[in-house]
Amino acid sequence: MKTYKVAVLGATGAVGREMIKVLEERRFPVGELVPLASEKSVGTTVGFCGEDVKVRLACDDAFDGCDIVLGAAPSAVAKRFAPHIVGAGAVFVDNSSAFRMDDGVPLVVPEINPRDVKSHRGIISNPNCSTIIALVAVSAINKLSQIKSMTVSTYQAVSGAGAGGPKELLEQTAALADGRSVSPSVFRYQIAYNLIPQIGDFLPNGYTTEEMKMQNEGRKILHLPDLLVGCTCVRVPVVRSHSISISLKTEREISVDEARAAIAKADGCRLVDDAEN
Repeated sequence: MKTYKVAVLGATGAVGREMIKVLEERRFPVGELVPLASEKSVGTTVGFCGEDVKVRLACDDAFDGCDIVLGAAPSAVAKRFAPHIVGAGAVFVDNSSAFRMDDGVPLVVPEINPRDVKSHRGIISNPNCSTIIALVAVSAINKLSQIKSMTVSTYQAVSGAGAGGPKELLEQTAALADGRSVSPSVFRYQIAYNLIPQIGDFLPNGYTTEEMKMQNEGRKILHLPDLLVGCTCVRVPVVRSHSISISLKTEREISVDEARAAIAKADGCRLVDDAEN
């Protein structure tokens, strides 16, 4: 089997470590793993297939000889290194929001639009977490009848803010239990025992940047340029597992039984719909 030299940009962060874990779990044919991070992490190690692999410095020539680069770094870092990654002949699969809405960059959810990968010019973008969850759930319905509009509410765990999110929640919970005050840093407000109805920055239209991703990214992934989405995103005080509620309108009326059957057969979905149990 052909093997690949795979770099992970942002290898020491929560997302980067998860990417490395998934590469191992899926037995992806990695001939050489190149963990890349900032200077403060250089020399540390990440575990991969029973070995400790040293972290290298993310710099312009760090991608030479790489076949695939997985991006687990902020948008600014992705934009900084993308030209060097593409210039080195590697394919950059980026998890940040840097290139999601670029016309020349496919935005891909493998269970929905895998063929869009073929149009890449060196960069493939990965959608927002809530967008992925929502669209994987409803894409089977879209195949029955085109979705015209969606009303969406997301309840997003603190893990969505990176490794610092769960840490802050647990620290605040412990502090409040001891009667101590808390000073938010990862989130703008106290998250322990609280709900924050804002993720991202507010835009002139009254929605947040996080809320608009559902519409803008959904249109691109589903190839539905006129899709209408009203979305509300709330940060909730749980460590992980986002939850999403979706009401949608389709071109033709679909029965509940049709929807159940379609979702039950859909890639990436597991239908749990037994109210009595």
